[in-house]
Amino acid sequence: MSRTGHDLGHDPRHDLNFGPHTRPTTAIFVGDFAMPRGRAFRTHVHPVHQLAWAARGLLRVRAEQGTWMLPPSLALWIPAGLPHATEAEGDTVMRSPYVDPTHCPAERVWTEPTVLEVGPLPRALIDHLVRDDLTQEARARAEAVLLDVLRPVPVATVSVTEPSDPRALRVARALADAPADGRTLEEWGGEVGASARTLARLFTAETGLAFGQWRKRLRIRSAMPLLAEGLPVESVARRVGYASASSFVAAFHRIVGLTPRQYFPVREERE
Repeated sequence: MSRTGHDLGHDPRHDLNFGPHTRPTTAIFVGDFAMPRGRAFRTHVHPVHQLAWAARGLLRVRAEQGTWMLPPSLALWIPAGLPHATEAEGDTVMRSPYVDPTHCPAERVWTEPTVLEVGPLPRALIDHLVRDDLTQEARARAEAVLLDVLRPVPVATVSVTEPSDPRALRVARALADAPADGRTLEEWGGEVGASARTLARLFTAETGLAFGQWRKRLRIRSAMPLLAEGLPVESVARRVGYASASSFVAAFHRIVGLTPRQYFPVREERE
C-alpha cells in the first residue's frame, strides 16, 4: 500500500472523486504509489485531470492517442475522462497530481494528452503537496504555482503496433526480445515461411509503418528502460542494434523529438 493509502491492487477508476479525503477548496490531490516492475493499472478513466509522473523509475502510459515512456524529467497531462493505462517499466514511484477541473485555470488545461517538463521546481512542488500537514492557504499557494509552471515539451509517442498476421507477429516478437537482431526480411522469411515481399506488405498494412521504420521505433522504445537505468548511451546503442552512439542519438532525436540526454538528464536526482 502506498504512503497515501492507495492499494495498488485496487482499480483506480472508481476513486479520485475529490471526496472527504480532500478539503473542499483543494485543487490538487497527489497520489503516491510504489510500483514494482510490471505493476499496471488497466485501462480506466478519472473524473479529474491527471499529471502522470514518476518520481523514480520509468512509467509507461498508453491511450488511444499513443504510448509515452516517462522518466522523472517528464510527465503526461491526461485530461479528465480520457481512458488510459499505466505500467511500471522498472521499479517506479508514481507521484501523480490529480487536478479538480473546477479549480484549474482554463489556460492550464490541455484537451489532449500532453507531455510536460518536470524540472526541479515542479518536482519540489509535487513533493511538497504530498504532505498532509499543510494549511489550506499554504496548499493553495503551492497548487497555483505548480499549475503556473507546467510547460509542454515537443515529445512524440513511442507506440509500436504489433502486426496480427502470425508470420509477421513472430518476427515482431523476436525483435522485441532481441532488438539488435539485424536480419533482413529475406532472412526472416525463410524462418517464418513467407516471402520478403509478403512480410513487407503485412508490416505496412498492419502497423502503418514500413518494416525499416517499424524496427527503428522498436529499437528506440527498447532503449528507453536501459537509458532510464543510467547505462551509457554507447552501451545502449549497441544493445539495440546501432553501430555507433552518434547514429543512435540521431535516430532517437528524429523519432522522439529530444536527444537521449535531454529525455534522461544525467544529473537527474535519485531517491
